[in-house]
This record gives sequence, structure tokens and C-alpha cells, in this order.
Amino acid sequence: MNYRSLPLLAALLVWLPVAFAADPGYPLDAPAPDGRRVGGTLTQELPAPPIAEDENRDLKRERNYPEQPPTIPHSIRGYAIDMNSNKCLSCHSRANSARTQAPMISITHYMDRDGQALAAVSPRRYFCNQCHVPQKDVKPLVNNSFKNIDQVLQDEINRQPKP
Repeated sequence: MNYRSLPLLAALLVWLPVAFAADPGYPLDAPAPDGRRVGGTLTQELPAPPIAEDENRDLKRERNYPEQPPTIPHSIRGYAIDMNSNKCLSCHSRANSARTQAPMISITHYMDRDGQALAAVSPRRYFCNQCHVPQKDVKPLVNNSFKNIDQVLQDEINRQPKP
């Protein structure tokens, strides 16, 4: 690169953002480009919508694939899950699950990364919200046509000609 063109490049880098800020290229009252925001534009700040309530049905949900972590079928608002305590274990640990009738956490949560059994929950499996999440009772943002493998196989069987 020629060193004489450096001042020109610097001037261009300073001028471009100013030029685009002056004319955004779309009307300021146009709907948001992603189509998901309720009204407004990218330059407007609207109040956040209210946070939806957690589902609280205590029903096991179907899993969509074999290794999918189960979702949490109840509210966990206010649960302490930190380095010193884990509220989930008060019901779901090996010691407490029979008394509370809550499903016991998987035996894999009591193994280290080498597959060795541990007396307590593995530190890498201690923070439940890394994999397990509560569900919100909301309408999906986009249509979803996901089918699990059982549905795909059943559709294939139904498409076969009958003898």
C-alpha cells in the first residue's frame, strides 16, 4: 500500500459514518426490518413487553430428540442456584427424590468427565439452568413445522402404498 494514500483512507473512514448517519436510507416511521418488533422503528425506544409467566403445570413434556435435556415444568422464580446452594437439589437429588416424589436427576450428573462415579453432583452439572429451562406460556414468534423422528417415520409409513 502506498503511504501517500493513507490520509485519503483516513478521511474516507471519518466521512462514511457521518454520511450514512445523515441519511439512514429508509423512512423513520417504517416498520422494524425484522418484523418481530411491535410497531416503532430501529431509532425509537419502546417500553419492553411484560415478561410472560412460567408454565406451572408439573407435567413431563415430550422430548424432541434422544439427548434433549428435560424442560422444567414448574416456575423456578426465586430459586437460588449459586456456588453455595442449589434449590433444585432439595427435591431432585438422590437423597430427596423419594420423599418429594420429584424425578431424580440422571445418574450422569453424578459422574466426572472421565465417567467416574461421584458421591455428590458433579461441579460441571451443578448449575441446572445451563441445560434445563422453564417454559413460558407464550405464542411463538414464528411458525414452526418441526417434526420429531417418530413423526417423520410415521409420515413415511403413511405414504407407502397399501398392498
